[in-house]
Amino acid sequence: MSWNPILDPQIPIGDAVDAIETVIVARARDLGGFEVRRALPSVARQMVGPFIFFDQMGPAEFLTGQGIDVRPHPHIGLSTVTYLLRGRMHHRDSLGTDAWIEPGAVNLMTAGIGITHSERTDGELRLRPHGLFGLQSWMALPKDREDDPAAFHHTARAALPELEGEGKRLRLILGHGWGERAPVPLASETLYADAELAPGARLPLPDDHEDRGVYVVEGEVSQAGTAYGAGQMLIFRPGDAISVTAGPQGARLIVLGGATMDGPRHIWWNFVASSKERIEAAKEAWRAGDWAHGRFSLPPGDDAEFIPAPEK
Repeated sequence: MSWNPILDPQIPIGDAVDAIETVIVARARDLGGFEVRRALPSVARQMVGPFIFFDQMGPAEFLTGQGIDVRPHPHIGLSTVTYLLRGRMHHRDSLGTDAWIEPGAVNLMTAGIGITHSERTDGELRLRPHGLFGLQSWMALPKDREDDPAAFHHTARAALPELEGEGKRLRLILGHGWGERAPVPLASETLYADAELAPGARLPLPDDHEDRGVYVVEGEVSQAGTAYGAGQMLIFRPGDAISVTAGPQGARLIVLGGATMDGPRHIWWNFVASSKERIEAAKEAWRAGDWAHGRFSLPPGDDAEFIPAPEK
């Protein structure tokens, strides 16, 4: 599909308009040879649209026999989105899902009332050196969807809309934008896209989403004359016509946003909820460990261990 040039708005440049509401510098954390950069939540901003958690995983290189081992753990009140740029990851959950996450595909796990899952680089993958680079985000569920049954949806890379032209290549991961819609079921209005820009290429952002942000994965972009590099998230004011321009080395961006959530959320460990009471109920259910009859169960095939709840 060709790029539609009429979607490229004319916007003020330089100091004519301050369209950026917030700039977040992702916080880096070393998990033992594996770096994670977290942009959301932050002191400056809890959510962008439904997105309440945003991590960049890696890039990391693992030697033979090494990898990641995230043991089974629970979630409530959110949907997780795992999107890989490089590498593979093994997902198992308490619904019985046993799937390998591949680059460019979308893996949406909706926790709702409760789900347990694990994430590993295991099996034959560990018999050789391998790399991992990707993004993991959480989307808060609207209040009327917090108690939905858990679900898992995989959408192959080939099924996602792609736009290409004028130095831009864009894949729509979730939601709608640029005249396209991704075939992934969602609980609220969402924008999530992976954009690769050649040096000097300009990317217009859709203007039909209340919340819009850009996370710079690689390279740098400029907006209104200021440059922003890898690991920075720019959150824009609602309603403004916005474009970002790639720097001299080009850029890779994640565009995110959607409708403003229906109120703030409480976060404790892996739980997201509109009330503290929901969080407390989930804490007790996990600590009870009644995998056969309780609220949570362990993933079939990966039920020999689990991550205990923090003490605080």
